[in-house]
Amino acid sequence: MSEPAPIVFLAPFFLVFEIGQLVAAEKFLGVKQIEAGSDPREAGPGELGSAFWAACIIAQVAWLLWLLAEDGTRIHAACLLLVSLVGFALRGNCTLRWVLVILTVEGALRMGLMVSMLGSAWRAL
Repeated sequence: MSEPAPIVFLAPFFLVFEIGQLVAAEKFLGVKQIEAGSDPREAGPGELGSAFWAACIIAQVAWLLWLLAEDGTRIHAACLLLVSLVGFALRGNCTLRWVLVILTVEGALRMGLMVSMLGSAWRAL
């Protein structure tokens, strides 16, 4: 196995971002908000928080596309992109109650894939 590309070791930063996404999803789409009947679009994050969140998502997609070009990370990156695309499609076609469930499962799958990719890269060193 060839030595992994150094870019794969950005995974811990994206793991922290995934954990942050799960916390934000619970805050804005959680059980308390669903029971209260509140609309998350009315009480969502501010402009700065939304801009940071969007920038992180764009950076993560760019990182994954870069990893697609590397032999040792190609399958992990492809699976991460597939999970994200399927999750996005499902969230767009479901009720608000199911969005939190889908986000949680999607986030857990992405975090597991990133840990697996990081472990593979670490073993290849």
